[in-house]
Amino acid sequence: MNIWIVVAIIVLVLGLIIGNILLLKQSANQKLPKPNKDNNASYDRFEDKDE
Repeated sequence: MNIWIVVAIIVLVLGLIIGNILLLKQSANQKLPKPNKDNNASYDRFEDKDE
């Protein structure tokens, strides 16, 4: 196997790993919106019903 193919594969794998780690760090800082009846179809499933 050519050495440049091996180097390219190693760089590609390291790039994917580093990219995924950076994406996880960025998404960990995101705030999730509070569910309400306007933006959540299953909101009624968790309400107490007097039936």
